[in-house]
Amino acid sequence: MKRYSLIVIISLLFSCKEKTENKNIVYLSPDCGCCHDWVIHMEKNDFPLEKNMDSNMYDIKINAGLPIDLASCHTAMISGYFIEGHVPADDVKRLIKENPNNIIGLTVPGMPAGINVPGMEVSDEKANFDVLAIDSNGKSSVWAHYE
Repeated sequence: MKRYSLIVIISLLFSCKEKTENKNIVYLSPDCGCCHDWVIHMEKNDFPLEKNMDSNMYDIKINAGLPIDLASCHTAMISGYFIEGHVPADDVKRLIKENPNNIIGLTVPGMPAGINVPGMEVSDEKANFDVLAIDSNGKSSVWAHYE
């Protein structure tokens, strides 16, 4: 009986951990319109996000493993990866599909604006920007390039 109880407890612990890791959440300022537009873009692309309005974004970014010099406005946790800034949904889908074991997240540093930047479509022209992949050592590499 003790063995059965131990198996049940361990199973419950693992199932709780899995549910927490698979929860998609975005941390953003309640006053940032472009962040809310990015959330709409993600939700239209099958990424439902729980919204957490938070003013202490610095700690969230640091705890996610994001090098602060590559930060943007909002930070999301999707399928165990951090997604920083205006990353297109297709790049997030590719990340989840490929599931590279050395990548901890994607970022679009700063705030590029253009019709090809989700949530930042304030210009009629396309922006020239990179989506960067961040590894567990904080090193970045180009994941995708847009122009």
